[in-house]
Amino acid sequence: QYHVMGEGFTWETQDRNRDTEMAYHAWQKAQAMLQDPAINLVLLDEVNIALKYKYIPMDEVIDALANKPAMQHVILTGRGARPELIEIADTVTEMKEIKHAFKAGIRAQQGVEL
Repeated sequence: QYHVMGEGFTWETQDRNRDTEMAYHAWQKAQAMLQDPAINLVLLDEVNIALKYKYIPMDEVIDALANKPAMQHVILTGRGARPELIEIADTVTEMKEIKHAFKAGIRAQQGVEL
């Protein structure tokens, strides 16, 4: 399953209420996936940004992660992971941009950046 959710959340929001509503709708879909033992891997791209700007509640994310199926793997991406997530994570990686295709004029690509 592959779901593009929301409208591209940003710290430069034009309508915080709408952004919060869209992010929470995406989070509800993610919660359902995190409860499904048939799903082995869940990738929540840029969820750390949604948490940083409080578009979705941290306590719900921590609860969902604590209660996911035992062998389900979850990847959370985005800058600025909150300490609460780092503490409960099995693996934490910090990436550093060396070179990015966007700077060469290559727009976001489906399956890579969106």
